[in-house]
Amino acid sequence: MLNELNLNAADLTSSVGNTTISNGTFAVCTLVSLLIGAVIAFAFCYKQNKSKNFLTTLALLPVIVQVVIMLVNGNLGTGVAVAGAFSLVRFRSMQGNAKDILAIFLAMAVGLATGTNSLKLAVILTLIVCALNIAYLYIPFIENDTSEKELTITIPESLDYSDVFDDIFRKFTTNATLDQVKTTNMGSLFKLKYNVTLKKGVSEKAFIDELRVRNGNLEILCSRKMANADRL
Repeated sequence: MLNELNLNAADLTSSVGNTTISNGTFAVCTLVSLLIGAVIAFAFCYKQNKSKNFLTTLALLPVIVQVVIMLVNGNLGTGVAVAGAFSLVRFRSMQGNAKDILAIFLAMAVGLATGTNSLKLAVILTLIVCALNIAYLYIPFIENDTSEKELTITIPESLDYSDVFDDIFRKFTTNATLDQVKTTNMGSLFKLKYNVTLKKGVSEKAFIDELRVRNGNLEILCSRKMANADRL
């Protein structure tokens, strides 16, 4: 049994092997990773309100991934150790939007390519994705619907909030959903939060005026529906 185990271990070591990387290859791959990282950082921060921390991350992530790939290339033990070390990493910042995730995946993919010495592939991939990213900024896709509103209405506790505004919503909106009910002022008032979609051509002021008559001229807040940055 011991002889079989020793034989299997020897076969595994010979199949995995070790890859030697010259100083020249490492220097070239590192330089390409740094240049490509700078291009990615510029392309994904162009005309967008991104933090300096995010820009720095995009610029340096490819070279870090490249070095990791070079370290684990052909070495099973190092690969397991690196995987264990990366499993301890926890991201403390808030989640980004879909484009932020795309930028990070691109930086990692470039690092994988340069780490395996596929420099042409890394350059071509970067140029294509970055060019399309900038081009899509100028292509008029579907924008946020300005008719979608977040509506907060304060009513006295004597009103039944379940259907008190139904007739007004039918008149001015195509959709109205009650998302939140909150008591305030020691329970004497309710704050109702709705998501509504106004009909085309209706007057927002007329809509609010009718709501004011119904709620006794208490506070009403009508604002543009904000996109959720955490949603893809």
